[in-house]
Amino acid sequence: MPLALGLLDKGYEVTVVTNRTPEEIRRGKVMSSQCMFDASLQIERDLGLNQWEAECPPVEGIGLTVPHPELPGQKAFAWSARLDRVAQSVDQRLKMPEWMEQVEARGGKLLIQDGGIAELELLAVSHDLVLLAAGKGEVVKHFERDAARSPFDKPQRALALTYVTGMKKTPDHSRVSFNLIPGVGEYFVFPALTTSGPCDIMVFEGVPGGPLDCWRDVRTPQEHLAQSKKILDTFAPWEADRCRQIELTDANGILAGSFAPTVRKPVMTLPSGRLVFGLGDAVITNDPITGQGSNNATKACKVYLDAIVARGDRPFTGEWMRDTFERFWDYAQWVVTWTNTLLTPPPGHILNLLGAAGQIPPLAKAIANGFDNPPDFFPWWMEAQACERFIESKMAVAAIE
Repeated sequence: MPLALGLLDKGYEVTVVTNRTPEEIRRGKVMSSQCMFDASLQIERDLGLNQWEAECPPVEGIGLTVPHPELPGQKAFAWSARLDRVAQSVDQRLKMPEWMEQVEARGGKLLIQDGGIAELELLAVSHDLVLLAAGKGEVVKHFERDAARSPFDKPQRALALTYVTGMKKTPDHSRVSFNLIPGVGEYFVFPALTTSGPCDIMVFEGVPGGPLDCWRDVRTPQEHLAQSKKILDTFAPWEADRCRQIELTDANGILAGSFAPTVRKPVMTLPSGRLVFGLGDAVITNDPITGQGSNNATKACKVYLDAIVARGDRPFTGEWMRDTFERFWDYAQWVVTWTNTLLTPPPGHILNLLGAAGQIPPLAKAIANGFDNPPDFFPWWMEAQACERFIESKMAVAAIE
C-alpha cells in the first residue's frame, strides 16, 4: 500500500487488487503484531501515511527478562533500555482500509477480486509492472524458495497473538517486554492502537512440541484469552501480574498458526512468460520473534519506489527486478540472519551479551536500538571475539558516563 500510494503521488497509473473490501478488513481478524520502529515510521511520514501517529501509544524502549532455570517464578536477569526514537504499532485493520480508500481518492483503481495466476496474467498484459505482496495463499508458492537463503524448511515456532485492554503499564517507560524462556519459547508484549483505541498486543512463540505449542484445541476467543493467561501464570508470573484485569479488545483480536521462515526468489514467471515481481512477505517471511515483518516490507517499498522512479520509461525486465531485490537484500540479509539466530539455542557469547546488558546501560541501549537497524548487530552478534570487544567498548563508555 505505501508503494502504491507513493507511485500515485509520482503520477503513475496504479491498480491495487485485493480480495477483501475495506469494510471486510475492518471487521475481520487481526493480521499481525506490526511493531514498527522509527526508520520505517519515517518512510510512512514521508509518504503522508502517518495518520495515527498522534493517537497511537508510543513504544519507548525494549526490555528483556530471562527466567531463572532453577528457581521457579524468579528472574535470572532483567533489563530495559530506551529507544532513541519511539516505535509504534497500529493495527492493520486500521491502516489497510484507510490506505485502500486513499488509493481511489488519489486517482488509482481498487479492484476487489482474487489475485491468482489467471488474474496476474491479465494484469501483466495491461500494466508495465505487476508486483505481488501477498503473505500467504497458493499464488505465493509460485515464487521459488531460495534454499541458500532459507535455513529452515518447517515452522520454528507455534505462534499466537492476543489483543487486550486493561493491562497494567510497565514502570518508567513503555516498552516491548521480551521474555526469553529457554527451551520453551518466547513471550513479548507492547502497547498498540487497534480499532477500539489503545491496547496491548501479546505475542506467544512456542518451540514446536513444547508447552507453548498449545493452540490447536483452542476453539473460542475466551478460551484463547484463558490460554494466554495460563501460559503467563506458569512461565512468567511477573507478566501475569500485569494481566489480572485484561479482556480481549474484540472477538477478532486473536490469531494462532505457524509458518516456516522463508526467503523466495523475487521473480515469478507466469505461464505466458510474463513476469511478476515479489514484495514484502511474498519474498521474505521472517518469524515475528524480532518484530521485523512490517519494517522489512516498508523498507522494501522505499527501495522499490526509488528504483521504479529511476527506471523512467525503460522496461521492467527480470534483470531489473533481481537487481532491485538485491539492493534491498543488502539490508534484509542482516535482518534474516539475526532473526534466525533467535530461533535456535543461543551460543555462550550471546548469553553473556544479554546478561551483561543488565549491568552495562550503554550495551542495553545498543541492543534495543538495533531493532531499528539490524545491520548494527554485526559482526558482534555472530562472532564471539567481536562480541567480547563490543561489550568491553560499552563498558568503557559506561565508566566515563
